[in-house]
Amino acid sequence: MQPTVQEIATTLGTVKGFAALPEPDRLELAAKLTSETHATGSAVVELGRPVEHVYIIQSGFVEVRSATGKIFARLKSGDVFGVRAIESGSRASYRAVATEDATVLALPKADFLALKDRIPDFSSQFEPVGFERGSSDASTARERDAAIDMMISTARDLMTAGPISVEPGTSVIDAARLMRKHGVSCLPVVREGKVIGMMTDTDLRNRVVAEAADSSRPIDDFMSTTITTLDCDALAFDALVLMMHRDISHLPIVSDGKLVGILTHTNLVRAQSRSAVYMIGEIHRFEKVSDMAEVVRQIPELLVSLVESGASAHKIGRIITSICDALTHRLITLAEQRFGPPPVPYVWAACGSQGRQEQTGVSDQDNCLIIDDSYNEAAHGAYFKDFAQFLSDGLNECGYFYCPGDMMATNPDWRQPVSKWRSYFVDWIDHPGPKAQMLASVMFDLRPIHGPRELFDELQRGTLERARKNSIFVAHLLSNALTHRPPLGFFGTFSTEGGEHRGTINLKQNGVVPVVDIARVYALEAAITEVNTHSRLEQGRSASVMSAAGAADLLAAFEFIAITRLRHQARQIRSGSKPDNYMSLNEISHLERDQLKKAFQVVKTIQSALSSSHQIGAR
Repeated sequence: MQPTVQEIATTLGTVKGFAALPEPDRLELAAKLTSETHATGSAVVELGRPVEHVYIIQSGFVEVRSATGKIFARLKSGDVFGVRAIESGSRASYRAVATEDATVLALPKADFLALKDRIPDFSSQFEPVGFERGSSDASTARERDAAIDMMISTARDLMTAGPISVEPGTSVIDAARLMRKHGVSCLPVVREGKVIGMMTDTDLRNRVVAEAADSSRPIDDFMSTTITTLDCDALAFDALVLMMHRDISHLPIVSDGKLVGILTHTNLVRAQSRSAVYMIGEIHRFEKVSDMAEVVRQIPELLVSLVESGASAHKIGRIITSICDALTHRLITLAEQRFGPPPVPYVWAACGSQGRQEQTGVSDQDNCLIIDDSYNEAAHGAYFKDFAQFLSDGLNECGYFYCPGDMMATNPDWRQPVSKWRSYFVDWIDHPGPKAQMLASVMFDLRPIHGPRELFDELQRGTLERARKNSIFVAHLLSNALTHRPPLGFFGTFSTEGGEHRGTINLKQNGVVPVVDIARVYALEAAITEVNTHSRLEQGRSASVMSAAGAADLLAAFEFIAITRLRHQARQIRSGSKPDNYMSLNEISHLERDQLKKAFQVVKTIQSALSSSHQIGAR
């Protein structure tokens, strides 16, 4: 028997998040919920399936389980799940199972998003569940990353497309030669696009070679004719289960019954290898840069998996950057093996997006060398020049292309002892011209990657202290920051790009960068040593250089802008395009456009407040 609207509203009044709603709002919302009864052992949410509702447990118990059956949470009456998957538009990263008869209230996705859009921070009141919680445990992280790939990916994502095939009547010898030529272990036999048989290496060995059969006979006499196929839109997880149950190594993938690809155990192993933990382990194992480059080339696929798993932009940036950090560490080890131990201590530091741990699918390299003051150019210059070139070339070969502005350790200006770096910052702070402001902005995002930390810490502390005391420098830094404005016109409408990217908005320069600039100013004023934008805003709130409400609004706006950028890049990667930062508004829904506009408005408001407080005219 379905509960009444009043009974559902009463239940909502006991659930965190919904309890804060006024009674009329709860009654209106209650009319939109449906009550579902799930018997013990039945699934409320299936692994890898689209999530269309937010669920509220009214009675009974529900367990959240991983792909391997590991229990991540036990939920009871009053608990809510499905929120993160709804927000990200991703498939479920867990299986929710009733462990005793359970009654749940299901709130449709559209109604939840409308409520979230109307009430700031509404969704933050609900705890994440399952894989959404994250974990610092390495084995759990490894399992989570691997499982996400298998849960989210479809057979189409992982298959080898356009496989080599033959028609009936082809001779066995011709088929074998074709397999050798293309380096494949199976050969579908196709009639009018449909698979009617399969010849594998095993078939050739057991049915032809071992039996000394005439190799001029047609392949029809030896092929396997009991064929299992799978639709291209089926989950890769389903493919894995099917291949295990049928004990097969090659699975033809079809669309409308016609062959479009082949899925093998190799494809599945490669999918599992798109775990960040696995990739970092592989990088540290390799001796050749070309092998490392093969690992780094999987980053776009990892980014897609992370976006579709519902991970936050903040977490995705740290995960993607951790791979670049691992690559840098490995290249440093190889450089010291090649050129010998360093003659004097040094710190290899990254700036830009790597320094801030905010890398995405599009990254160049920004780095420098901070060398101990015992450095002597005549005695040590050649070592560090060759060292820097080796690292920069290695990073470039792996896809982190050379910085267009030459802000790399290969540039002798950015390969200097501590005393020289100190003089750089003193000059930039005391004489804050446009170029000095630009350079200071980049260098204030420095993060040491390798070397004795004390070399960097002393330089950073002295620089921040000097800069924050110089009000003219702070004003110039803010003025430089205000050159990047959100893409909103005078009447609050979107202002799009012209020229080559006509009709798009630049989610980096006009979306992410303005918040990065604001956070850098706040970090300077509060002497915050952290360089990650999210962390700077969090610490800025604690240091009272930002109001609690302002910091919360800016953090939420930054996350939404950044994740919108990552989703745009993920869509491009999925379609086979090179990811960029230029997004057409046609890519997103009207609701997302409204949310993006509100996020930009938050940034614009805080820029105006900063401009007024420092008496700087907006540009």
